[in-house]
Parts: sequence; C-alpha cells; structure tokens
Amino acid sequence: MQITEHGIHEIFRISVILKGLHALIEIAGGLAFYFISSQTVLNWVNVLTRAELVEDPRDLVATHLLAAAQGLTGSTQSFYAFYLLSHGLIKIVLVIGLLRERLIAYPASLAAMAAFIAYQLYRYTYTQSFGLIVLTVFDLIVMVLVWHEWRLLRKHLPVD
Repeated sequence: MQITEHGIHEIFRISVILKGLHALIEIAGGLAFYFISSQTVLNWVNVLTRAELVEDPRDLVATHLLAAAQGLTGSTQSFYAFYLLSHGLIKIVLVIGLLRERLIAYPASLAAMAAFIAYQLYRYTYTQSFGLIVLTVFDLIVMVLVWHEWRLLRKHLPVD
C-alpha cells in the first residue's frame, strides 16, 4: 500500500486541525484556571472523584486528579493559566498560518514544536506522565509532516 502525495497532504491537514482543536482546549483550560478559584477546582474534583474513590480508594486517575487539585496554589494556578493560554494562542496562530500555506508558518511551527517538545521532555523527567510521551510522539509526527509540506511548497514556488 503506497501513500500518495495527496494522502500525505490530507494527513497533514488533519493533524494540523487536531493541533488547532488541542490549542482551543488549552485556551479554554487557561481561561478556566485564570477565572476559577483553586477552591472551586478542588470542590469540582471532589464531586467528580468521590464515588470512584469510595468504590476503589486506590483508583489511579481519581487519586492523581485529587492530589493535583489539592496541590493547586495561587502561584501554580497562575502558571498553568499563563502556560495554557500562551501555548494555545501560539499554536492557533501557527495552525492558521499552516492551513493558509503561509511560508513563514512552516519554520515557525517547527521551531515552536521543537521548543514544546523540549519542555515536554523536561516535564517528563519530573512527572513520568505517559500523556507527555503521547503528545511528544504526535508533535514529532506533525513536525515531519510540516517539514514535508514546507519542502513541497518551496519546490513549487516561482523562482525570482
């Protein structure tokens, strides 16, 4: 089974759209961290995890969510708000540029994703979060697709 250039382009578009959707979720999360108090977050997590923790007090997801909510301070909440908003806004701008085939968006996206990957790997050394590895692998795949599309786009540009 051979993948055509059109197929690769469609995979690129879908992956960029997924990155855009992820960016919107990050922006929403950043706004939530900015506007919702840490006590409210803790109350919501308590409500969401109570039944599961009664059934299984060692439930992996519920205990991690509860621990994260309990460790949420004003400064960590501000950091998460800033991180999610800035990360999401940068990605939205790059996604729009990529979907509109703006040449500057390709190298800018590669640089931004490389920086995000470096930070994700740094964070992984502290958290050992499987989700960070999944996100990093997805980012690497998108980087390869962006590189491929950028190469094709430059190849078809008129020579000055």
